[in-house]
Amino acid sequence: VLRVSVIEIPSLPVTAASPSLAAGAPIGAFVHTTGGETIVGLLPLDGEHELLLATATGRVKRVQADHPRNKAEWTVMPIPEDDAVIGARAMSESEAEHADLALVTSDAQLLRFPASSVRAQGRSGNGVTGIGLGAHAQVIAAGVVHTGVQAQVVTIAGSSTALPGTEAGTIKVSDLSEFPAKGRGTRGMRCHKFRRGEDVLVLAAVGATPVRAASASGVPVQLPEEISKRDGTGSPGTVPILGLAGRW
Repeated sequence: VLRVSVIEIPSLPVTAASPSLAAGAPIGAFVHTTGGETIVGLLPLDGEHELLLATATGRVKRVQADHPRNKAEWTVMPIPEDDAVIGARAMSESEAEHADLALVTSDAQLLRFPASSVRAQGRSGNGVTGIGLGAHAQVIAAGVVHTGVQAQVVTIAGSSTALPGTEAGTIKVSDLSEFPAKGRGTRGMRCHKFRRGEDVLVLAAVGATPVRAASASGVPVQLPEEISKRDGTGSPGTVPILGLAGRW
């Protein structure tokens, strides 16, 4: 965790639609990252919210809200060299009793399970198994969905042999209610049927409706209409999408 004062972050005007991120500033203006590190989440350190972490190898961890007050950075989970944190979310202890966690893998599997099945741990804890992975698969997205809140799943498929940013890909928007909750540690269910030439999900997001998309330049990207078939194919993508985000 790298601490940043909120007052240092640029403020964008409120808009009815997705704001352009082009008016923001590069994260390097606020924090220094070492080789191989990437920023995966923005969280309030208010003493009330736990940190929910998910890793590429399918582990999840709820970190107790005992954040150090006098440190600029600290470790919240030991990570082996063959793993990496791919998502971080804020969640209070009371919210965990009324929320589900959703994990999406590179081989188009989605698993949804109760957040209460993950016990909160201290910073030295290793977390627990969140999802069982298929051969060569990894977790690419994690989301927190509160009971009674409408949520979406957005998945973008492509080819594992294409150069980054060159794959055409297909985009699919689904209602999370199409995916019933299952037990933690299981494989989940298919959330995107690959078309010819596709063999991997290159990007995904799960969050409260509506999930937003942005291009590499920070300009909002219009996503296709939601479809009801949870394992259907996606619509051909026309604009390169750098990131997806849902409210949480």
